Amino acid sequence: MNMMLRMTAAAGFAALATGAFAQTKWDMPTGYSDGTFQTVNVRAFVEEVAKLSGNKLAITVHSNGSLVKMPEMKRSVQSGQVPMAEMLVSVLSNENAIFGFDSVPGLVGSYAEARKLYNAARAQLAETLDKQGLVLLYSVAWPPQGIYTAKPITALADLKGTKFRSFNPATARFAELIGAVPTTIQVPEIAQAFRTGVLDAMITSGATGVDSQAWDFLKYFYDTQAFLPQNIVIANKRAYSALPDDVKTAIQNAAKSAEDRGWKMSEELNSSHKKTLAEKGIQVLPPTDAMKAELKKIGETMAAEWAKRAGAEGEKILADFRK
Repeated sequence: MNMMLRMTAAAGFAALATGAFAQTKWDMPTGYSDGTFQTVNVRAFVEEVAKLSGNKLAITVHSNGSLVKMPEMKRSVQSGQVPMAEMLVSVLSNENAIFGFDSVPGLVGSYAEARKLYNAARAQLAETLDKQGLVLLYSVAWPPQGIYTAKPITALADLKGTKFRSFNPATARFAELIGAVPTTIQVPEIAQAFRTGVLDAMITSGATGVDSQAWDFLKYFYDTQAFLPQNIVIANKRAYSALPDDVKTAIQNAAKSAEDRGWKMSEELNSSHKKTLAEKGIQVLPPTDAMKAELKKIGETMAAEWAKRAGAEGEKILADFRK
């Protein structure tokens, strides 16, 4: 072996010994703050990817919509602007009703039912995304959705004419059905929207209420448990396919852990978030009988509308869920 070959070999062994290698770096935007459990879970996911891949893939999380805003997440991943992102799946339901499987009021009333619904929808969801050049990695449910208001109400009809926050087509439709004015506002802008009179009320989880410090501008939370919307983590199919097999395996294993961990975190935090809201001065109340009746009627209307738009695929999801 000549001197040059010996030097090259020595450098190669030194690189292996010190862990030096060609590292792939990805950016991953999410629309939520670092304090939100979904972002905490995302950061744990990327740390596990780095560990399981031997640091062959380093993912940088860009939280709070700082790199890409929620409405542009999917398009940014599809185009390759970013290779991976976390987003609310139901914001896509206008383009395909399958993406709104999780947002029909009254369809599920517990975490167990929500997980069962997701399991029924997962294959169709993954196939739909695959056809669009995307890989579904995992999904995590938010806590059940409740109504936040500044003034007490006894029925959803009391919200007629109010500016009501919508964050996906389903919540926009919900606002229409209660006679409110749907107003699209993403999580980072919630506080400012209420303070400036852009919003009067909203439907969201205890987690988002705590994250946005809703006690600074709202007084009541009605625990309607209307539905459990879900976030998904997706990757660009071409970028994912270009990774070595061991790195893809690392991502899949980390994704499975993140999904299980995230659902557990969501359920465990649900009660503590409502406790925090109460401690900070928000009145946490059960829905009135009138609200329950209104929600049931609205849920029946929206379920029928969703089933019609989702077609055979939607019917299969519902059939599998109801088995």
